[in-house]
Amino acid sequence: MSPADVLKYAQKNGAKFVDFKFVDFLGQWQHTAMPIGKLQEDSFSEGFGFDGSSIRGWQPINASDMGFIPDASTAIMDPFFAIPTLSLICDIVDAVTRQPYSRDPRNIARKAEQYLKSTGIGDTAYFGPEPEFFVFDEVRYSEAANQSSYFLDSSEGRWNSGRMENPNLGNKTPTKGGYFPVQPIDTLGDLRAEMALALESVGVPVEVFHHEVASGGQCELSMRFNSLVKMADWTMWYKYVVKNVARRHGKVATFMPKPIFGDNGSGMHCHQSIWKDEKNLFAGDKYAGLSEMGLSYIAGLLKFAPSILAITNPGVNSYKRLVPGYEAPVNLAYSSRNRSASIRIPISGPSPKAKRLEFRCPDPLANPYLAFPAMLMAGLDGIQNKLKPGEPMDKDIYALSPEELKDIPKAPGSLEESINNLKRNHQFLLKGDVFTPDVISGWIEWKEDNEIKPARLRPTTLDFALYFDN
Repeated sequence: MSPADVLKYAQKNGAKFVDFKFVDFLGQWQHTAMPIGKLQEDSFSEGFGFDGSSIRGWQPINASDMGFIPDASTAIMDPFFAIPTLSLICDIVDAVTRQPYSRDPRNIARKAEQYLKSTGIGDTAYFGPEPEFFVFDEVRYSEAANQSSYFLDSSEGRWNSGRMENPNLGNKTPTKGGYFPVQPIDTLGDLRAEMALALESVGVPVEVFHHEVASGGQCELSMRFNSLVKMADWTMWYKYVVKNVARRHGKVATFMPKPIFGDNGSGMHCHQSIWKDEKNLFAGDKYAGLSEMGLSYIAGLLKFAPSILAITNPGVNSYKRLVPGYEAPVNLAYSSRNRSASIRIPISGPSPKAKRLEFRCPDPLANPYLAFPAMLMAGLDGIQNKLKPGEPMDKDIYALSPEELKDIPKAPGSLEESINNLKRNHQFLLKGDVFTPDVISGWIEWKEDNEIKPARLRPTTLDFALYFDN
């Protein structure tokens, strides 16, 4: 829609307010609202000012004046406001220079798309993420100098099979058994259906939805693939819709990768391909129906995975999912059909349009505006340097002996390890000024100061279980 079209759309839908959304450095939507009369055609070029000093990872207070410019193409009626409200996703600019702000993640995503075109390799990168999440009935947590605790609960949880529920009717989801029994074991079918309808109402097509493997309310809705920036926008809508529909029903949804001990965590497998002139460049006659370009893209992902996981798996908790010997794909190998490899080439049928690869390491804590470009830049480096991914791993990696496993590279075992890899090896991200040195250093600084160091300093309940009486 043009700016004029947006104003007509708002009037047609009776909008009383406009809600401006933008994403912070770490991947959480922020917003501010105004009466709809404040929105004019020139608002889409001039934008509005705001204080950026309180946004995580952004400007210091001595340079805090910033601007947001709404993107007319993102106009949609927000389904969660009681009063009709138009929603617009915004880009961030420097208040003085009016140039795109280097730490605006959406700006980085735009630059990644522009860089792809500048290389001549392709004109469109398609992404199809699969963010998994848990829906809980209750969550409590606290931490202080002398105590820490968390408690979460789900009526579906197998741990509640003996709870007095007046009456307890059983039908609890087995541990690692949630993929995917029907009702009455699966109690969240109607909730997922409502989430799917809400996503469709904001223009995000849903292809399938189901219960996921873990007990305690793990779910997934799969979106249709889209180009990089648009898919990042859709991923933000996905998280927003999932959380607000759950809240509407007195429940809470979380995209935390590993909230439950001893059961599956939540990943965000990312399907991806590169196209040019409406032709899928990953389709060919090599292994699993891939082209040489597709294999080189895989080689780039595998080479730089230890660095990009600092962006695609950005939390201390992310690495409680990425543990060797459990369900997560920690082995940096590729295969057709094999879900124990970190990169899988799905069986997609005879159409070359469906050929793609699936990177299985990422999790839904990731900021999609940073994660998608990081993966793209790694893959493009592989293409530019004609890298080879080595031989595929078509065995069940989980069943291999230690001797067979020793030569297969592993994903980093902690956020600190990933961050250290990013420090050493990030030149591929700087090509085309997609990620700037300031962005890389700012990301590293935030993660070390606000996540890695605090986690290292705090004792856990397991520390007391292991060591208190020794």
